[in-house]
Amino acid sequence: MLKNISIFTTLFNDAPQPWQIGFQDSATPGFTGVVELHNTVFFFLVVISVGVFWVLGSTMYYYNYKNSPIVHKYLNHGTLIELIWTITPALVLIAIAFPSFRLLYLLDEVVSPTITIKVVGHQWYWSYEYSDYITESGESIEFDSYMIPDSDLEIGQFRLLDVDNKVIVPVDTHIRFIVTGADVIHSFAVPSLGLKIDSVPGRLNQTSILTERTGTFYGQCSEICGVYHGFMPIVVEAVSLQDYLAWVDAS
Repeated sequence: MLKNISIFTTLFNDAPQPWQIGFQDSATPGFTGVVELHNTVFFFLVVISVGVFWVLGSTMYYYNYKNSPIVHKYLNHGTLIELIWTITPALVLIAIAFPSFRLLYLLDEVVSPTITIKVVGHQWYWSYEYSDYITESGESIEFDSYMIPDSDLEIGQFRLLDVDNKVIVPVDTHIRFIVTGADVIHSFAVPSLGLKIDSVPGRLNQTSILTERTGTFYGQCSEICGVYHGFMPIVVEAVSLQDYLAWVDAS
């Protein structure tokens, strides 16, 4: 029986929380880079916003019709100020562009994957194939992953997020996801892992991750794909290498 549950004793998983306004904790270098880029851009956003609102406020206060009723007669073009407000935004864009392109190319890089997992989006569930392994029957490890209905949820499971079959991956291992769609366009997205890639019918998209810690990470389809679009979650569980090998052996 659960007792004395409070905000200080509740354990939070890598899943979205009510009224959450920040990022989930990163579990991959790629998502760490995304968060750092966001913070860098947000810094420039704050500086620019303060400057713009200060200029607007000063102009409205000092140059309204009561304080300066005839100031409009003496307005002139200022070469210096025009150079400032043209060059400064260009420098800001350059400062943002360099880390943006660096992160973009790093996320696109697939570094010698140790494990390849094929992901297929369906209306409305996901199917996974570990093509690197062959079972005793001569087939690769394959399974479908459906959302657990509300009536079957157990204590500790998340409504609309938990599934019957999780994707199991080892930590500190380069893993490649090859993603496609079986019917319409879906989107394979797990925020904590920095995963978000479209699954397009007739096309194979690929991305890679390297999980840095164990845990269970939750995601959802992020492309409107039909009436049950909100009912095809994704669960990736990162485990130690020993636990992963034991799972593969039992599959």
